[in-house]
Amino acid sequence: MFSIELEREDDQRWIAEVADLPGVLAYGQTKEEAIAHAKALALRVLADRIEHGESVPESISFVAA
Repeated sequence: MFSIELEREDDQRWIAEVADLPGVLAYGQTKEEAIAHAKALALRVLADRIEHGESVPESISFVAA
């Protein structure tokens, strides 16, 4: 399970970060948009790891913290 950490920036945008996947962070105008962008980016990172023969978790799920 990947935890998505949320913060509100000074400009009122939301930033969502998947701490277990370095570099996976995304902005959104709403909390839901930021979470959706972070999930999409995380899945792209995991797909890239699979393509390069790296290990990934057998089961993938997300929880917003």
